[in-house]
Amino acid sequence: MIWILGVYLLASLVALGLYGIDKTAARRDRRRIRESTLQLVALVGGWPGALLARRWFRHKTRKQPFGMILWGCVALNLGAVTWLAMADSAAGLRRLVALG
Repeated sequence: MIWILGVYLLASLVALGLYGIDKTAARRDRRRIRESTLQLVALVGGWPGALLARRWFRHKTRKQPFGMILWGCVALNLGAVTWLAMADSAAGLRRLVALG
């Protein structure tokens, strides 16, 4: 399950970068990154970086639908990771019981 930490780190770095790019684009009135893209990165594990980026860049902090969806992505991601961890633990326990 250590690979999950790598996924979180990589996805969080991607989220930080995307939020930074989007904030710069917003200031310069340029083409923006889709909110769905930002949410997808959060959903796959980039939510720590997304939450950090919202604070650092003060970006997308007042858009309430966006914030609520982001927290939904956090909940879904944590639920999926918990399920994976429990399934992995259960499989290990079944192997252990089968040996005895």
